[in-house]
Amino acid sequence: MLAFGVMRTRSFYLAAVLTLICSAIGTMLAGLPYFAIIGALVISLILGMLLQVYQPAIESSKAGIGFISNKFLRLGIILLGFKLNLIQLAQAGVKTITLAIVVVTGTIILTYNIARKLGVSEQLSILAASGTGICGAAAVMGISPQIQVSEDKADQKREDEVLAVAIVAILGTVFTLIEIGLKPLLHMTPTQFGIMAGGSLHEIAHAVATGGAGGPVSLDTAIITKLSRVLMLAPAAFIIGVWYQHKVNKDNPATAGKQKLPIPWFMAGFILASVIGTFVPMGTEALNGLVKIAYLVLGMAMAALGMSVNFKVILHRGKNAFLAAGISSVILLTFVIIVSKTFF
Repeated sequence: MLAFGVMRTRSFYLAAVLTLICSAIGTMLAGLPYFAIIGALVISLILGMLLQVYQPAIESSKAGIGFISNKFLRLGIILLGFKLNLIQLAQAGVKTITLAIVVVTGTIILTYNIARKLGVSEQLSILAASGTGICGAAAVMGISPQIQVSEDKADQKREDEVLAVAIVAILGTVFTLIEIGLKPLLHMTPTQFGIMAGGSLHEIAHAVATGGAGGPVSLDTAIITKLSRVLMLAPAAFIIGVWYQHKVNKDNPATAGKQKLPIPWFMAGFILASVIGTFVPMGTEALNGLVKIAYLVLGMAMAALGMSVNFKVILHRGKNAFLAAGISSVILLTFVIIVSKTFF
């Protein structure tokens, strides 16, 4: 028993070191031109995947990988709350918040239904829809704990998480380039261009890259609009958890009442962190430090996820999910362009 405990401890420390290295490298690379569009989280995921080349390290750290991909994920999401300034979001106005609600709700429902029509599994459909509608990789990882599965389906769930992250990363990068290319043709004001970027793109990194192409006003608007969507992560996690549990109980009456309603307590921490970051005088440097730690911890969770995926399964199952998210991304961009030019 003692030997087993020692092995688990060693596994955790090895996994922590490996994922920390991946996350640190991902953070550094994300600060470079071109890599910034991809983002630190996705780079960390890719580095974790590359570590599978050396299987002895993966096998030795297997137990620790599972712990980090689960617990560190929740810690990272909580710390990410310090990035949200609630006063700035309130100052953005009713129109911006309303747009965020409509975009998040509409995109999740649209992407999910298109994916299901194309034969994509329910779990992957939800995760891809959440990443497309809310805030990319962070949303996928924030919504995932709300989808409770049995132990025999845990590996498939991890594969779905990686697939969903890959889908929003690729599409977000493609649409970043598309929107920058469309800029001269759309004849938008800096504010309108910022609304388009923040309202339609997947990752915060994508919104920053695109908004920055329109100047400082456009960049600020893009960030605020995007963070308005990030704010929807907490209510979306709760609603999706309730909906999914109801669906599971409806499809499997024998299990109804046996499983607890998934309450995303870590999302309460996310909101609390937002409140503290907004109203407690901590200083800009301290807040920026906490946000950096958030991305470092989330990067470790992403790297752990990358270290435990099956590449063959991903390539086989990802095509229709990618198509569904691509179709909804085109519709989302068209909608946001019309709204930004009409109301902003």
